Amino acid sequence: MDRSPSLSRLLKKASLAGAFFVPAIWLSTAQALCPAPSNLPTAQVQRVVDGDTLRLSDGRSVRMVGLNAPETGKKGQSAQPFAEAAKRRLQTLVDESNGQVSLRIGEQAADHYGRTLANVYGRNGANLEAHLLAEGLGYLVAVSPNVALVECQQAAEKTARQSGTGLWRNSPVQSPEQISSGGFALVSGRVTNVSRNGGGVWIELGDALVLRIAPNLVGEFEVARLQRLKGQQVEARGWVVDRSRRGGLNSGQPRWMMPITHPAMLNTTSS
Repeated sequence: MDRSPSLSRLLKKASLAGAFFVPAIWLSTAQALCPAPSNLPTAQVQRVVDGDTLRLSDGRSVRMVGLNAPETGKKGQSAQPFAEAAKRRLQTLVDESNGQVSLRIGEQAADHYGRTLANVYGRNGANLEAHLLAEGLGYLVAVSPNVALVECQQAAEKTARQSGTGLWRNSPVQSPEQISSGGFALVSGRVTNVSRNGGGVWIELGDALVLRIAPNLVGEFEVARLQRLKGQQVEARGWVVDRSRRGGLNSGQPRWMMPITHPAMLNTTSS
């Protein structure tokens, strides 16, 4: 991926400055890397639901595009690490914007819960997802077709990861064998097989996990590169599904499946 001069300078400064100054460095260049389009509609925030969801005064719920914050405690479950910190930080950013935000509605405008899908900007034009990513308070997620800001948001997350900020203080990456439940995960493993059929492209990481690229998304990937992944170490991120609960698990198939929704969700790593 080509990097703009401003992006390269940002990452160089981040690596030299250390964890304490990384957020300040990012915030000073946020508008340059994730600029807000002109004439975006504005909205009043009624409340911050969690680290990646807002409730607006007009009744809409907005799921912020490109960011997955840790889950707050619900239905008697404990909050995930940094979940409350992400919520508090988003509240601060909204307050600094006097409760008003601008919305860039995604190509897919709503999710299956009926929430509006949008990139969210403060009154100063800075992207709020990138703020949280740069401070290690959420993970980059890229779900086609809502990927307009994926490159600058990747850069934001990289500053936090390189400096060990927030969620990256202790590596959240696990092996496929460590998966014990569904939900969002970062996984690193060696590819043991790659195949393609009517269900898309299937990338097996041993006996525990298979990554799936759906047929309608295969065109976004370099298929020849995918076929060369066998034997390579990869890092994948996404929402893990327990196939045994759906009755779709045949003998010898991995129990866990992770849909890969964009090339940014799958990367090769050093061995």
